[in-house]
Amino acid sequence: MITLLCLSCASTGPSRYEQTDSATSACLRNPACYNLPGNEAVLPWVGQAARAAATASATLRVLEAADVARIEYLLVECAKEANFKVNEREYGEGKIPDDDECKRVVGKDKDGLPIARQMELGKLKHDRAFRCVQEEIVRLFPDHVSIEPRYGPNDKSGGYALTGRWTKSMKPDVVLHASGQPDQIQCIYDFKFPCTKLSKADPLSNSDTLTQLGRYKDLGRNCKPAIVTPQMGVVRE
Repeated sequence: MITLLCLSCASTGPSRYEQTDSATSACLRNPACYNLPGNEAVLPWVGQAARAAATASATLRVLEAADVARIEYLLVECAKEANFKVNEREYGEGKIPDDDECKRVVGKDKDGLPIARQMELGKLKHDRAFRCVQEEIVRLFPDHVSIEPRYGPNDKSGGYALTGRWTKSMKPDVVLHASGQPDQIQCIYDFKFPCTKLSKADPLSNSDTLTQLGRYKDLGRNCKPAIVTPQMGVVRE
């Protein structure tokens, strides 16, 4: 039977991102990243509770536990790479913005509200992370991974389905799903790039993030939605 993994704990990988590493090469140099046959295929940083977390429908071709864990590892590496590269480009080698720089106002949006530097950096890092996901994860799992799909209410089913409408819709950063079926969602992830010291240490302290994760629960079914940060890895409520 195909297994569906709904990880309930944060994935952790190497604590330091080397400039010469790519997400894939970092993983592939670690033998633990390779899949093992059968339902017991796991990575060493996946806890026993996570390995036994969920069952799957035999009618859907969903990702196995080891594949989900590998993808989570690569998502964290993509976040680390994006954070590192953008900071280096914007501030120089080995430098990062301090809290004052994070909060510095750099412009206004269409409604006249201030745009802080941390928002600007977040967009740059998201763009870089999405490129990494496309190159390193979608390449490996093309039928199971979608970047920024948009879901909206489905009047017929009472649930959610892919939509082109913005009203009442949600657009997660990365979605894992049954093979070729983006509507059959397995897990949901949003990249977050905290800038201030507080937000780096506790990325769930942001009320908007909690609200967003709460809305995603309507999509993610048995797998709790997660955020991915360079500092804390995969984080769930």
